[in-house]
Formats: sequence, C-alpha cells, structure tokens
Amino acid sequence: MELISTIADLKAALNGHRQEGRSIGFVPTMGALHQGHLSLVHQAGEKTDVVVVSIFVNPTQFNDPKDLERYPRTLENDMELLEATPCQYVFAPSVQEVYPEPDNRQFDFGDLERVMEGEHRPGHFNGVAQVVSKLFDMVEPDKAIFGEKDFQQMAIIYAMVVQLGLDVEIVPGTTVREADGLAMSSRNALLTEEHRKSAPRIYQTLSEAKKLTLSMSIEEVKGWVVAMINEDPYLCVEYFDIVDSKTLQSVDCWEDKETKVGCIAVFAGEVRLIDNITF
Repeated sequence: MELISTIADLKAALNGHRQEGRSIGFVPTMGALHQGHLSLVHQAGEKTDVVVVSIFVNPTQFNDPKDLERYPRTLENDMELLEATPCQYVFAPSVQEVYPEPDNRQFDFGDLERVMEGEHRPGHFNGVAQVVSKLFDMVEPDKAIFGEKDFQQMAIIYAMVVQLGLDVEIVPGTTVREADGLAMSSRNALLTEEHRKSAPRIYQTLSEAKKLTLSMSIEEVKGWVVAMINEDPYLCVEYFDIVDSKTLQSVDCWEDKETKVGCIAVFAGEVRLIDNITF
C-alpha cells in the first residue's frame, strides 16, 4: 500500500494499471476511518482490480467553521486500518493540492438540494460536488463506492455524474452499524459518554416506526419519531422526513408505490448525527 499526496504522483501510479487493462475502484473519505468505511473498501476490492482511498477533509462542504475544526484527523491510524483491506493507494492531498485556486463553480441540483441536509446546511452539497468532481478527475475511477448512510448525498452524486457526463459507475454501500444499532460515523468519536449511550435511540426509534405504517398516517409517524427521540434529554431532532427515494420530496400517503425513506438528523450535544431507514 502506497501513500500519495500529489495529483501528479497519483496519475503516474494509476496510468500503468490503466494501460494494462485493470479497473480502478475509488472510495472517497474524510478520514477518521471505521468499519463502515472499510466495508466500502472491501466492496471496491470485490468489484475492481485496483483500489484507491482518498483521505481529505474538504473545507468547502462545511458551513460551520467549528465543525470543520472539530472534525477528527487520524491519518496514521487510518493507514493502519487500511493495511488489512484491498486498498493499494491512499491519496491524502493537502488543501492547496486540491484547491490551488478557489473553486467558484455553482452546481444546481434543483429540489434534491433544497430539502433536509441541503436546507439545514446551506452550501454543503455544492462543496460535496466540487470536491467529488475534482477527485473523480484526479483518480478517473471506473467505479466509486459511497455509503448509503448519507442517502441524500448519494442522490446528489448520481445527479452530478449525469450533469457532468462523467464515465464512472456509482455503487451504493450498505450502512454498517454498531452492535447497538448506531450507524457508524467518524463523528461518533466526538460523542461524550452520556450522548453515546443515548445515540442508539435514533435507529431504535426509526425501526419501531416501520411497525406503525398500518396504524398511523405519515404525519403521525413523523410526529411520533420526533417526540420519542426528543424525550431523551441528550438528543434533539433537527429534522425528520419521509421522502420519495428518487426525488427526496416529502410523501404524504403510504399507499403510493414509490419507495419511501425516512431521513433524520439529530444533535447529540454538539455532535450532529444522521441516519435513514427504508419504509
């Protein structure tokens, strides 16, 4: 496994593989890796010949400077974890390498970005599209693996690939959970002991909500989920919505045929956790 920090070295390393007909798999991350990330790396290894993992805390997708400052950075530990995976190249560029000059591109994802995360984190998805499109240009992967925990982000990435006409297959990776149900996230490391004990209530409540679809309306289920989570003094729901899995717009009837996904953001103290469940 090789650590690479410049675009020139990355392209030089990958061009040889590409010329020999090997497929390139890519897992973009912001580091502070956990088993959820590693499962995506293993998936990339199953689907492609050469696996690249990027570790880059992207400043343009943070609308809160304190959140950017707090975000865990653990490159040495990340490298150790990746040694036991199919990863062959770790790409860990500097901010200057990725943004030699400001990226002023403005993407328009329409209604996809005006709800949920987009509504509560202005500019977040524009920053995601900026950095992912840049990384795709640097790596030129055949397949890129993204975790389904970031459900809305997946929809944005799909839309970006279509908009830019990129030749890359986006592959979804199943959310990996702790034994108590909490979705694995780099932010979990920032939780206090009390907030960590309360955090599993998020997924437990979502799971219980699936059983209520025959006895409650969608609005009633949404209200029940928020009330149940907010009962815990260590948790505070920022939003919860049940949406069409393709358009991400709110649905109001269980009988509609489209797949419905419940998406939630919860503050556990100062740490913001997201999760989702399919109804």
